[in-house]
Amino acid sequence: MKKQKVQNVLKHIVCILLCLTVVLPFYMVLINSFKDKGEAARMSLALPTKWVFSNYAEVIKKGNLIQGFANSLLYALVATTLGVVLCAMAAFVMCRNRTKLNTFLYYFVLCGLFFPVNYVTLVRVLSALNLNDTRVGIVMVFTSAMIPFCVFTIRNFVISIPVELDEAAVIDGAGPLSLFFKIIMPLMKPTLVTCFILQFMTVWSDFLTPLYLSSKSKLFPMTMAVYQFFGKNKSYWNYIFADIVLTCIPVIIVYMIGQKYIVGGMTSGAVKE
Repeated sequence: MKKQKVQNVLKHIVCILLCLTVVLPFYMVLINSFKDKGEAARMSLALPTKWVFSNYAEVIKKGNLIQGFANSLLYALVATTLGVVLCAMAAFVMCRNRTKLNTFLYYFVLCGLFFPVNYVTLVRVLSALNLNDTRVGIVMVFTSAMIPFCVFTIRNFVISIPVELDEAAVIDGAGPLSLFFKIIMPLMKPTLVTCFILQFMTVWSDFLTPLYLSSKSKLFPMTMAVYQFFGKNKSYWNYIFADIVLTCIPVIIVYMIGQKYIVGGMTSGAVKE
């Protein structure tokens, strides 16, 4: 009994320490976002001597966050919707029509989970297509980046759907599109919502991709607004922290709304052949 109690205490201590590693950085960012420039530069965990709520108004105004929010929403919403729907269609075909070509394509797509993005080559390809420094180019890159994860997750879910449903729908006169969108896609709801939420958060939080693919301020998402307050000769940490908080709020809201789907979707996507 004593040994079990010691183990439980140690487990609780480890869990608390892990929680602190997540909570403390965000607490520091949140607290320092309400401090003035000099006090925020010290990055302490102490409460502000004077609460400066105007930091958020200044960030929205000087950082052009309204346009940044619109760009982030456009990139995340369009890229994630396209990616999830197209990946669902591809995963369904790869699962149901198991030819050698489809099997090769599936494993070829999975290679994207292991290889890093080469931004130099990517920029050259987009430049050749006249898509560099455009919203269309950025959306295409975000959409293609989510293909390996979504195809892998959705295909494993499709395996659990009986083929008899397809056959019954075809007998009733359903065509390929009707079969997928009216019969199969509604059954995919848990895993589709999971993929949508996870990829939406990934695109929204991405900093490197817009950094390499956009040089015009009108294309910058919210994550790049930090450049307005940080540089060689200036560092407004109070504004930087306020910008980080504002950027995180939509991601937190999306996660809170869809967290129940994430657990169910990842579990249903864990089916093995």
